[in-house]
Amino acid sequence: MTGKTAPPAKKTAPAAAKKKAEPAPKEQTALKEEAAPKEEAIPKEEAAPAPATEEPPAPEHPLEQPPVPSNEPVPIPTEAGAEVTPVPAEGSSAPPAEPPAPVPEPKVEKPKEEPPSCPLSLAVEEVSENSFTLTWKAPEQVGWAGLDGYVVEICKDGSSDWKAVNKEPFLSTRYTIPNLSSGDKIHVRVVAVSASRASVPATLEQPVLIREILQLPKIRMPRHLRETYIRRVGDAVNIMIPFQGKPQPEVSWTKGGQPLDTNRINIRNTARDTIFYIRQAQRGDSGKYELTVQINGAEDKATLDIQVVEPPGPPQNLKLVDVWGFNVALEWTPPVDNGNSEIKGYRVQKSDKKSGKWFTVLERCTRTSCTISDLIIGNTYSFRVFSENICGLSDSAAIASGVAYIEKTKTTYQPEKIPQRDMMEPPKFTQPLTDRTTTRGYSTHLFCSVRGFPQPKIIWLKNQMEIREDPKYIALIDQGVCSLEIRKPGPFDGGVYTCKAVNPLGEASVDCRLDVKGEI
Repeated sequence: MTGKTAPPAKKTAPAAAKKKAEPAPKEQTALKEEAAPKEEAIPKEEAAPAPATEEPPAPEHPLEQPPVPSNEPVPIPTEAGAEVTPVPAEGSSAPPAEPPAPVPEPKVEKPKEEPPSCPLSLAVEEVSENSFTLTWKAPEQVGWAGLDGYVVEICKDGSSDWKAVNKEPFLSTRYTIPNLSSGDKIHVRVVAVSASRASVPATLEQPVLIREILQLPKIRMPRHLRETYIRRVGDAVNIMIPFQGKPQPEVSWTKGGQPLDTNRINIRNTARDTIFYIRQAQRGDSGKYELTVQINGAEDKATLDIQVVEPPGPPQNLKLVDVWGFNVALEWTPPVDNGNSEIKGYRVQKSDKKSGKWFTVLERCTRTSCTISDLIIGNTYSFRVFSENICGLSDSAAIASGVAYIEKTKTTYQPEKIPQRDMMEPPKFTQPLTDRTTTRGYSTHLFCSVRGFPQPKIIWLKNQMEIREDPKYIALIDQGVCSLEIRKPGPFDGGVYTCKAVNPLGEASVDCRLDVKGEI
């Protein structure tokens, strides 16, 4: 077919097949015709030795063939119709050439893989009649190869046969386990799986009871109980905290992780609330109480902080530090017992020897020292101090050991010397006269202002002639303002008017011109 002559080794292959099995004369001729084109179709470079154990496929019409001598290879037909010469048997004079052995690659040492850590915070999120849902958090360490996923395993209570729920690992941190029987108690654990190793399983402490939860547990803590609940010593503590959950949840109270003392604290639970009752509270009842409402694996928690207080003790070491003039200085130290509450301040009182009554001088003094002023001369005073907290004043007070006597001091009144100021000043006009034009028959005024001390004498002049007692002119002075009224002036009243101010220190003058026009 290709025009190439097959190598001599391939020509012996049909002869070997003839010796292995001698079919009928017609059948032998058919076999030779079929083998000849197949032999020519195989290129020289495509021939490859096949394993000696591989056997050729049986023909559609099986033929009886004689056994093949061991010193001749048998051709093996392939799927493409080509013949492949197998490895010759032992004792063959011309074995086929073997391919060169591959050079081995150097092996790289992989770092030792560590398993991932345990999944965190495994909890039951929801339980139904035939399933329940788990949630958890990813492990802190997942190893260098990364995390392939998680495998959830379950086991019935009383059995040790753990079965994987999911066939393949998954990466979600939430999983619902279905197809469970109502009433069964199921133990569950979650394993983190990496490329080659698995983590230590995270296991629920208690088995999950498979039954329908119509409502998850929830505590409805009243608003006033979310802060510190304060009661006085001897008062009753009666607290009701509602909650919800179906079926009826289990309610438990603890204090510091320990059960409550039932001799002092009474707990009554109903389907909807729990009542916390103490008949007479003591300071030892103070602390944080933990309420837990649980339905199978689902739960809700709340904390109740109770503080039982009483009045504080009196201040310590009250002493009179100093007395001067009308003032007294006091000092003291905080009380030994604060009544289980912060000290809000101190109340300071005084008492004079004459009346013997106590009067409050300072309230809510936040320091441990004070100064009392405005004491009466000649009186003798005593002092006491109460401490105060949220519960009120201390039952008793700290009384200063000494008394304060306010002495009478001799004082001489000395009036303040005020330096005399020289007020003398010659006359000076602060506002001069201004020229004016008026109409005949209409009165007009001339104004100016002057200052000086002693008060200057004012003289009015018309055309350098002093205006004396003339009813036509009215001259006034008020607060240094000088005015001259000219009543119904005529043409002869026009001219230059001068105002002169004279006192012992000098004189000053101003002038102006007045024009009188005829009637329009």
